Amino acid sequence: MSYELSDTERNAALQLNADYRFDHFISKLVEHEELYVLTDEHGVMMLTTEDEDCIPVWPHPEYAKAWAEGEWANCKPQSITLNVWLARWIDGMAQDELCVAVFPTPDQEGIVLEPADIADAIAQKQAKRSS
Repeated sequence: MSYELSDTERNAALQLNADYRFDHFISKLVEHEELYVLTDEHGVMMLTTEDEDCIPVWPHPEYAKAWAEGEWANCKPQSITLNVWLARWIDGMAQDELCVAVFPTPDQEGIVLEPADIADAIAQKQAKRSS
């Protein structure tokens, strides 16, 4: 279940640059323990940025919906719990040589990282929260 997203927070987050959106994504993921991907009848949506095949991810379904325009308009946000993301997706994406596009917006690309880098950022944020 996603957290309540106010218009003010949504609009502010969409104005952030990619680095700040990455930090926002990691913070929300650790706090609420879920993230969102887009899916259609064929499965999880992937895209290619430069030379990398990526799975885009968002901290809230409203951000994913806002991004799903044009050819992606038939896609729906699907939640993935943090535990499932770490236990299955990180290794699976690495084995499939996929990267993660973190929090792209309709107007800006997201940061593209290796799955292990996302896992490291999550672990660092979790360590800060528990100290």
